[in-house]
Amino acid sequence: MVSLLLSAASNPPLIFSGVKLPKLQPLGESRTLLRFPPTAASAATPAVKGSLGLRTQLHRRPNLPSVKVQEFNVYEIDEEDRDSPAYLRLMFNKVNSLGDIVSFTNKLYSGDMQTRLGITNGICFVITHDDKTNGDRFEAVFSFYFGDYGQVSVQGPYLTYENSYLAVTGGSGIFKGVTGKVKVEPLALSPSKRFYTFWLKGIPDLPAPLRCTALPPFSTVEPSPAAVACQPGSALQNFTD
Repeated sequence: MVSLLLSAASNPPLIFSGVKLPKLQPLGESRTLLRFPPTAASAATPAVKGSLGLRTQLHRRPNLPSVKVQEFNVYEIDEEDRDSPAYLRLMFNKVNSLGDIVSFTNKLYSGDMQTRLGITNGICFVITHDDKTNGDRFEAVFSFYFGDYGQVSVQGPYLTYENSYLAVTGGSGIFKGVTGKVKVEPLALSPSKRFYTFWLKGIPDLPAPLRCTALPPFSTVEPSPAAVACQPGSALQNFTD
């Protein structure tokens, strides 16, 4: 300690005459920052601001082109000639119950009921029974077959007592790469019939048999005799039966 004091005494602080040293400011007070002229690289970089409501310009979302959505309708009819539906009951209750499985296959007609398109087939899992409507809620996975045009697969909720929407999960043929959704309308007075409205994206223009003007979804609508008989011109080429 003594040696340190002696060293300090023998080496007094330097004093420059005529030079006034700047006064240091405590931390926290405003200070003037040195600013350098921008370089070419920094001038080309967009300004970025932080969060808390401030905008960021580096990752601005580009304007996406609009995607064409194609709409068409089909009718599904259970004509009771295919041993469908088939039930696998797990609970053996008087009504459908959670866990029951229903597999099915039905005939598919164009929206104007003039053309036999093919079939539907798939499987449904009972989620719950609705006592008020005596209907059921299913989780469904099934496909629509359109002859040489290919098929469309869907998945989602199916309700027997009101409209429901399912996701289009894929397809084949002209429906390869398809996305979209489909609305299911059960016909209350004719439980063997269902009316579907598709909204599809990502595929070429639909063929004429699918772009027809659909009949309103009434329980009294019936396919034409020629479509029922699958006569030439009233059925798709190589339709699935």
